[in-house]
Amino acid sequence: MSAATTRSRARRAPALDRLCAEAVDLAREAAEEAAAPGVVGAHVGAVAEGDRVVTHLFECAEPGYRGWRWAVTVARASRAKNVTLDETVLLPGPDALLAPEWVPWSERLRPGDMGPGDLLPTEADDPRLEPGYAGEDEPPPDSAVSEELTDRAEAEDAEFVSRTPSRGAIAAVAEELGMRRARVLSRYGLHMAADRWEEAYGAKTPMAQAAPASCVSCGFLMAVGGSLGQAFGVCANEFSPADGRVVSLDYGCGGHSEAAVMPKPPRPAEPVLDSMAADAFPLHPTPSPGSVPVVPDPASEDLGHS
Repeated sequence: MSAATTRSRARRAPALDRLCAEAVDLAREAAEEAAAPGVVGAHVGAVAEGDRVVTHLFECAEPGYRGWRWAVTVARASRAKNVTLDETVLLPGPDALLAPEWVPWSERLRPGDMGPGDLLPTEADDPRLEPGYAGEDEPPPDSAVSEELTDRAEAEDAEFVSRTPSRGAIAAVAEELGMRRARVLSRYGLHMAADRWEEAYGAKTPMAQAAPASCVSCGFLMAVGGSLGQAFGVCANEFSPADGRVVSLDYGCGGHSEAAVMPKPPRPAEPVLDSMAADAFPLHPTPSPGSVPVVPDPASEDLGHS
């Protein structure tokens, strides 16, 4: 047999065995035994899995399994007429209703999902981080803390032995200088943080579009250190929607410190008169000389009229 004939037979699809294809009743009984009563539907078809191996497909009427099919595989031995049962499984069809594709937890996690007690491990090769310092494990060969020079100093009992720092002093110095973090934000991590903050509290937000001025001129803006301080700050206005948040310098809201200065309370006007005392006027003026005296009326006198 030539190699071409062997490859041709290997590529040839298996033929549908007649006896196995006719064993529909046997396959249905197996499917009904595995499934609940009344959920095995009509026979969909038969597929040849190999020589004398056929899989029968039945519709699944189970609620929630739209498009799924019961697959029952039967087979028979060579030159045998008895068809035997191989396996029974429930498989999705071409238009089956399937669950969403599984996504790792690290990709499913979203901001705000963490709660008290939750731990979020960080990968060793996280692109958002980079080493904070290097050289802790193995100092340079010519360094005073290298193993070779330390052994030589101990052997010669040199004077500087007592002053020679021990191995790992780089970590001690870094801790004293406030640089003990093993990893710090990389440039990629800085850009990711800036994009998030710009999207939440940036110049394109509706609040910033309606603001009277930007945060760069607001007295409630607190500066932040590092390179991000050139574009961001922290809002310290308790009445602002961004209180305690990192905001872009181009962001703004109605709580701007110079947006509306409250007017001073009005002061009463100065009195027009130079005296606030009452002037006395006589009720009965003195009669002029030559006039006829008038006899007062008793009724008018009681009312105080002249």
